[in-house]
Formats: sequence, structure tokens, C-alpha cells
Amino acid sequence: MSSKYYITTTLPYINSDPHVGFAAELIKADVIARWQRLLGKEVIFNTGTDEHGLKIYRKAKDLNINVLDYCNKASEKFAELKDSLNISYDRFIRTTDENHIKAAQEFWKRCEKNGDIYKKNYKVKYCVGCELEKTESELVDGKCPWHPNQELDIIDEENYFFRFSKYQDKLLKLYEENPEFVKPKHRLQEIKSFVKSGINDFSISRLKEKMPWGVPVPGDESQVMYVWFDALVNYISTLDWPNEEGDFRDFWPGLQVAGKDNLRQQSAMWQAMLMSAGIENSKKVLVFGFLTSEGQKISKSLGNNINPIEYSQKYGEDALRYYLLEQIPTYGDGDFSVSNFELLYNSHLANELGNLASRLSNLIAKEDFDPNIKKDSDQEFNENIKELMDKYELQFALHAIWQKIRQTNEYLTKEAPWKIEDKIKKQKVLEFSLQSLYDACLKLQVFIPSTCEKILKHFEARPIEKIEPLFPKIKNK
Repeated sequence: MSSKYYITTTLPYINSDPHVGFAAELIKADVIARWQRLLGKEVIFNTGTDEHGLKIYRKAKDLNINVLDYCNKASEKFAELKDSLNISYDRFIRTTDENHIKAAQEFWKRCEKNGDIYKKNYKVKYCVGCELEKTESELVDGKCPWHPNQELDIIDEENYFFRFSKYQDKLLKLYEENPEFVKPKHRLQEIKSFVKSGINDFSISRLKEKMPWGVPVPGDESQVMYVWFDALVNYISTLDWPNEEGDFRDFWPGLQVAGKDNLRQQSAMWQAMLMSAGIENSKKVLVFGFLTSEGQKISKSLGNNINPIEYSQKYGEDALRYYLLEQIPTYGDGDFSVSNFELLYNSHLANELGNLASRLSNLIAKEDFDPNIKKDSDQEFNENIKELMDKYELQFALHAIWQKIRQTNEYLTKEAPWKIEDKIKKQKVLEFSLQSLYDACLKLQVFIPSTCEKILKHFEARPIEKIEPLFPKIKNK
């Protein structure tokens, strides 16, 4: 088994501020990266920002500012998520980075050399929100289902195309030979059905005179690269490709995580592009669901975006991480409710974890003894968590860890060591309870790292003193 591990998120588009949906994707990827490090692997965890294309160009023009200046400021807001959410990424790539631009151009040349890029005139309906062309069968009442409030653009020009159709059989073979290539299974079936139904070549450039904000097409100054073709290359440009030594050699292929609206781009378009360039396909693609806010789709027009940075500042990053991991199915859709967030904060974090750590530390401090704590003492528990994490079932793994915390609370309440007169018996109850909490936190640290670091360090120190409240309760207004 390789000691190297690579994971990457999609790159969020910077035309709007960071939202809770991307925060959830970033946090899930962070949990996976931390888990792999816990297993002793050397990890590269990549994220960044997607900064080319029509949406960015129009946004900057609307604000009457230089496009690169707009990108610089907007990208900083996404970089802030590292500290705000305690994200452990190693690379933050911007598609305006010089090394990425060179890599995208080299990737183009390799596909072109393979005979997979050609030029033609075409006319198509185009959704700027998705940065994708749309067929009539994909539209609902003449609108893009993902962006129903936006009018479709009509593109009528000469562009370069990628021979996507050439890779239909190869893609189907990839899916058949790798039944876990896309997870969950119903997303794999979805992309297989899409490819089986017939795939069309797609445009990979735009006229520079109409849309100048993009990577220049090698050998043709009149065209710039289509944003998706350029952006997808970040997964390898961040590993210093086209240098095929070093990080690229050691870490590629890797795991990609994405939202369900990225299924086609990540598991079909990008995979065909890799085949064309003669590069090994991705290892696996995890596809997550969407978030709603109080039961409604999150949108700028409704003004119902949950700002992850504000929530982190108000309640602590671990509170937001916990809610998004515990309440939102790993692969399904979920809802962010302010009232539910506060309920879970008080009941799970304050009453269960926080109270357990407080009670134990207080009782042990009063007894003034040195508990004998071992690492990974509960083998069955460890194996159960590892099995779930190996399947990337993050929510179920967190539930299993939390069950151990609840059981420890129940045990401590049932045994009531504060009532036990026998000193040795009392200390055994406290030692057993502390060992159980310690075992839970060793695994829980990949989910809520700051809190677990405090707990582990506090109970590893001697003498053990009463711990400060970890999650002060949210009081009813």
C-alpha cells in the first residue's frame, strides 16, 4: 500500500463569496486528509480558486475594476477558510497562477497532438451560471434547472472542440472495470447512463474579442481556453505537472471530491481529457449532495446564504464542522437550520462532549491520582471506525464515535463515582471513563480537531486539573 495520498476539492468559482455548501465540501475533504495522515500517510490536500471565464469577466466589468484585481481580492476570501474552518490543505492553487497557465497550455498541446482538438463553427444555448452549453433535453421551461433565474446566452462563433465522443467506449470501460470509481453507486449509474446515451464533442475555447479573460490557446491568439478545460488541469498542475517527476509521480492519481452538479465534469469530461493527454485516470470521485437553508435553495436573490466564516467566528469552527458532518449525509442533500444548529450545539457539544470532559476532569482532579491511559485500547471500536472511513462514510463514522461518547456518559452516570466510598473502585471507574473518552477523541480529532487537541493535551498532562468549558451553552433569546 502506497504511503502517499492525494486528495483535491473542486475549485470554487469566485464570482460570489464563500458559501456553506462549499464549506461542507472542504470540511469533508479535510476529514479524509486528516484521517489519512492519522494512518501515517504523507498527504497532499489541494484546493484553490477558479478565476477565468465569462462570469468572472462580467462581474469585474459590472464593478468597473481590473479583472485580475477582482480575482486577487475574491480569492483571498476563499483562502480565509483555511483558518476559519481549520482546514489542513497543503496546496492552494489559483487558475491565474503562471505555472497553472503553462500546464494548461501543455495539456492542450498533448490533446491536440493526439488528434483530439479541431475547429468548427457552432451555435448553442449556453448557461453562464454553469459555464456549460445546454441541450433542449436538459432545459426546464427553457431555462437551466440549476440557474432558473438566468437567461441563457446564445453562442454563435468558431471555436475549438474536444473529441469527447471518441472516448465513449473507453469511459464505459473505465466505469465497468472500476465499480467504485464514482461514489455513491447511484451517481456512477447516473454518469454511465449519460455516457451510454451518446456524448457530444464540446467546445473548449472562446473568441478572445468577445471574452478576453482566459488562458491563451497555444498557437492561436484569437482564442482563449474554455474555463472548464483550463480549470480541470489544476488537479495535476498543483503537483507540478508537466514535470512528471517529484510530486506528480509520487501522488497522482488521487481522490477527487465534488458536488453533484460537477458529476459530468469530474467523472466524464476530465477523465476523457486525461485519456487524450496520455495521463492515468483519477483514482476515485466522491460526489456530495447539496445544502438548502431552512428548506429553501441557497441563492443570492433570497439572501439566505449561511456565511461559514461568520458562524465560525461566533460559535467556533468545530461547532460548524460538527453540524455539517453530523447532520448532512455524506453523499446526500441536507438542510442548514439555525434552530437545529443551536439545538445540536447545546445537546451534543455542550451537554454530551463538553459535559463529559468537564465532569471527568473535575472528578479526577479531586481524587488527585494518575490514570493509566493507553492509546488505541479499544480494538473493536478502532476497526469499526477504520472500516467506515475506508468506505468514506464520514457521517456514519462520526455517529459511531459519538455513540461511544454517549455510552461513556451513561456509564459515568450509572456508576456515580462521586457516591463511591472505596477509593480504588472509584478510581477504576474514572480511569475506565477517561480511557473511553480518550479513545473516542483519538478518532474524533479528524472531525473536530481543535476541541480534541484541547481534550487530549489536557488529559495527557499531569496533574489533571479541571478543564475550561469547551462549548459554552447558547442561551435562548
